[in-house]
Amino acid sequence: MSYQNAYDGYHAVNLDTQTSRASPVELVLLLTDGLLDELARARAHIVARRYEQKAISIDKCLEIINGLSGSLDFEGGGDTVTNLARVYEFCANHLHRAGIKLDPAMVDEVTRVLSTIRQGWKGIQDRNG
Repeated sequence: MSYQNAYDGYHAVNLDTQTSRASPVELVLLLTDGLLDELARARAHIVARRYEQKAISIDKCLEIINGLSGSLDFEGGGDTVTNLARVYEFCANHLHRAGIKLDPAMVDEVTRVLSTIRQGWKGIQDRNG
């Protein structure tokens, strides 16, 4: 077994452990943290001109964004949820264009927006224990 396979196995078990006992807010934070990590990889792939890896990273990011958006409670969330859905849609569209234009600054903008959203979720977690 290679080092990378061992690391991937450990990471999968660790993630399973974290998600099995996480609250909904903690799950959003875990997903957002993973998304931010993958955005950094996508940006690095653009800068290094590793286009195949860039495409894979952007696809992973889009899957996470779509998962976050798809889990929103539109019936109970009101305007806040509607606005959050719009922000996720902006991020997905902007990231898609960043991949086409090969523009790391566009990835940076998505990262800033999602980091702000993460801070909001973290504030909710801190207030609710």
